[in-house]
Amino acid sequence: MTRVFSGVKPTGHLTLGNYLGAMRRWADVDQHKADALFCIVDLHALTVDHDPARVRRLSRQGATLLLASGLDPELCTVFVQSHVDEHARLSYLLECVATDGEMRRMIQYKEKAAREQARGGSVRLSLLTYPVLMAADILAYGADEVPVGDDQTQHVELARDLAVRFNQRYGHTFVVPRATHPAVATRVMNLQEPLSKMGKSDDSGPGIVYLLDEPDVVRKKVLRAVTDSGREVAYDREAQPGVANLLEILAACTGGNPSDLSGVYETYGSLKKDTAEAVVEVLRPVQERHKELCADPGYVEGVLRDGAERARAMARPTVDAAYRAIGLLPAVTDIAVSAGR
Repeated sequence: MTRVFSGVKPTGHLTLGNYLGAMRRWADVDQHKADALFCIVDLHALTVDHDPARVRRLSRQGATLLLASGLDPELCTVFVQSHVDEHARLSYLLECVATDGEMRRMIQYKEKAAREQARGGSVRLSLLTYPVLMAADILAYGADEVPVGDDQTQHVELARDLAVRFNQRYGHTFVVPRATHPAVATRVMNLQEPLSKMGKSDDSGPGIVYLLDEPDVVRKKVLRAVTDSGREVAYDREAQPGVANLLEILAACTGGNPSDLSGVYETYGSLKKDTAEAVVEVLRPVQERHKELCADPGYVEGVLRDGAERARAMARPTVDAAYRAIGLLPAVTDIAVSAGR
């Protein structure tokens, strides 16, 4: 069976972009067709200045929202990255295979480092090397497919390169993964800045629809979305990015096609109104289920505990094999166990 791995960082409240671009597909498609693992990648949240209590809070909220979006622990594995030591163990080995040049060519590193420097802050080494940790996240589980947005494709390509390089140098150890993308709304854009991604780490709240926004708040944000000069409702990402973004959101919420929907509307106002209502309805069951799960925190804790145990059992054989392949001496306990078999 195909194995799928993906995750979300607890660096901000999850957004409509996270849901339409990833989480809904995980629930509707991936967990049913594959041996799927979905992870709160909390170690990645440490690459920039952060509030420890907030990271913990967002990690729990993120896990709860993954379950609220439809992930079923009977069908897939839901866990927290830091609960499985194999991620960090493998990350260092892959750092010994990766190169400095590869890391510095990562587009997200360039963008995030520039923002940190503009704020007068220092750039943490982990920000440079975190794509290697992401590769470890993927390769530890022998994942065949990694559902990601366009902005993460480069990181999956790095995981492929590192897997091939390790296999060639030290013997076949890793499955070479591939990135997969949903057909519509792969990258939902900021409603106020339609040339920028709707990112959960962004502070420009008016342009971001959060999964737990109240319906009236959702409507207000969508109705105030930036459109474009002119009056024609046309699906053209280059000439009309604001309108195109609304059409893509509406299409993703209703199962339509952005180009076809553009012919339905004569005004921006009517497009915004229908898009707002479509978003409210898409988020309604997620918010209702989230409320139920928050009333039963023990259930969520149990899911994460069991998920970590399953993930650990899947990852450890591969990571142990990588340690042996690269030349590390097995621990005495490992030798004893092997001798006893």
